[in-house]
Amino acid sequence: MLYPEIFKSLERVRWNMERDIPWDAFDGTLLTDEQAATVKMNAITEWAALPATEMFLRDNVHDSDFSAFMSVWFFEEQKHSLVLMEYLRRFRPEFAPTEHELHAVRFAFDPAPPQETLMLHFCGEIRLNHWYRCAAEWHTEPVIRHIYTLVSRDEARHAGAYLQYMKRMIAALGDEARAAFAKIGMLMANSARTRKPLHPTNLHVNQEMFPNDTVQSRLPDPGWLERWLDEQIRFDAEWETRVVNMILKNLSLLFDSTLASVQDLSRYRKSLLRGAGRPAEAA
Repeated sequence: MLYPEIFKSLERVRWNMERDIPWDAFDGTLLTDEQAATVKMNAITEWAALPATEMFLRDNVHDSDFSAFMSVWFFEEQKHSLVLMEYLRRFRPEFAPTEHELHAVRFAFDPAPPQETLMLHFCGEIRLNHWYRCAAEWHTEPVIRHIYTLVSRDEARHAGAYLQYMKRMIAALGDEARAAFAKIGMLMANSARTRKPLHPTNLHVNQEMFPNDTVQSRLPDPGWLERWLDEQIRFDAEWETRVVNMILKNLSLLFDSTLASVQDLSRYRKSLLRGAGRPAEAA
């Protein structure tokens, strides 16, 4: 089982919301209403770990090890939401999300193959790590900068935990798992083609509720994410390249193959499909 050791590793570095946040260092002159509004949107987005956990538990009922790990992941993700809400409660209570706004992002996700969902969230954690690091640089108020730095490190550790479960899937399923990971890796790393950086919270997940079936579509400000990235924290091409390179680096290690570009990943995936007797252009 992976869960016991992952639990220990995360427990050793877990931060405390009272002791490890320098609340007394808050400087209200360095926090604008615009910045406070983005903290609110991120607090609500992080709350969506609730329906994601429900999805993971439903779709991994066969895997008690991974399901147990969800207890840690869910706790830490909800703590991210809580610390952002606590920041607003203390310093900008008028921006604190309401219970109704939080509950709006709890809705059912359609079932999906466990391998693809795992890879999707692995890439999502890498992307969040970089988004929050960029956000920490954009903010000027020291307490929220500290919070985003702490949270970004959690997201990187979560990606590392997901990677361990991906390695286990490859050991059990071989090329079936590799093909699933490569498929989602193509989607998540090919932002130039999709024209937007993809993350689990801006993907459609419930066919019956379409088009209001993304987490972002259910926020008080559905267009917030793109504006936050493009106009506020300015998550530019250099930052995006870091995300793509980190995904490719980890897949190179996972597949024991050199993947220096999305094109390399595409060729690798096509070789897997040919080996399985499927057309190279198959989904």
